[in-house]
Amino acid sequence: MSEVYAARRERLRERCTAGGSATALVSRPANVRYLAGVAPLGAVLLLGSGEDLLVCGNPPENPFAEVRPDDGLRVHELPGPGGDPAVAAADLAEGQGADSLAVEEHHLTVARHRAIGSVAPGLRIGSLGTAVEQLRVIKDEEEVSCLRIGAEIADQALGELLESILVGRTERHLALELERRLVDHGADGPAFVTSVGTGPHSGRRGHRPTDRRVAEGDFLSVCLGASYHGYRCEIGRTFVIGTSPAAWQIELYDLVFAAQRAGREALVPGAACRDVDRAARQVLDSAGYAEGLPVLTGHGVGLEIDEDPQLAPAAMGKLDACVPVTVEPGVHLPGRGGVRIDDTLVVRPEADGGPELLTITTKELLAL
Repeated sequence: MSEVYAARRERLRERCTAGGSATALVSRPANVRYLAGVAPLGAVLLLGSGEDLLVCGNPPENPFAEVRPDDGLRVHELPGPGGDPAVAAADLAEGQGADSLAVEEHHLTVARHRAIGSVAPGLRIGSLGTAVEQLRVIKDEEEVSCLRIGAEIADQALGELLESILVGRTERHLALELERRLVDHGADGPAFVTSVGTGPHSGRRGHRPTDRRVAEGDFLSVCLGASYHGYRCEIGRTFVIGTSPAAWQIELYDLVFAAQRAGREALVPGAACRDVDRAARQVLDSAGYAEGLPVLTGHGVGLEIDEDPQLAPAAMGKLDACVPVTVEPGVHLPGRGGVRIDDTLVVRPEADGGPELLTITTKELLAL
């Protein structure tokens, strides 16, 4: 893996050089991990003119044995507790003879930014912008493999829950059980706070579980994700509890399913992000649900659960191959409940079979 991380840093170095800075300070944890393989608490990466350094307060520990940090990257430990690795890295950059330093201004606090300027007054401080986040958008096949395994774990956890007795159990209990099952099947942990919504809570994006108990006839919507070696995927499904679905439930489910299918089919390399959103949104708009729809249809996933690209009405840019995204339309009817269907897919060209579906739990409206 060392050559992979070195190649990533070299691509970043080329961007920095083109922007007029030979050195850069990466402080956002997910970005540090992407470039170094590990991200100890508080650690920063100095992309130096002489050599690259992982600057940290404590020696890096790798909690995932299968994920190998860059053995060729030198680690610089601070001599004592209480120091700021970002400030120390700026001092090291000046010591290497650098005259400029690009920093992640969107991550640094004002106080840290000032401290960097104070300890290295000879450096011209510039902005790295979101250069690393942009590099992270397109995944290599090892990254996709981690997402694929995470999706398999999430599918397993959800499938086992569906085989258990659900009536009478609380949303909170079900969410905790799902998160335990994720870990049992090999996940680092949940990719985000698991959402379980029943009855009038169902279909709400980001619903935090409550002590409401599952009752017969309820819609039950579940959204969960597994983190595997740092990579995070997402799946959401909606079911009916204990009885045959009512006519309004079937109608609403079929509508959201059609919207989700339209969004998935629009995932082709070169497609505008806003057009993918529009494909799903138009299905719901035409049925009279324009009001109250989620602000986006989907988003990128990777080392963070919400990455670029954003699939939203005002989104800029186009999709590339090997970009993993969610497609997650939903409709919530206040006081009644709703439906949300959410998959993680990888954009692939038609020659490779089209978008690769990672989350494969059935989307049939099941009565549990």
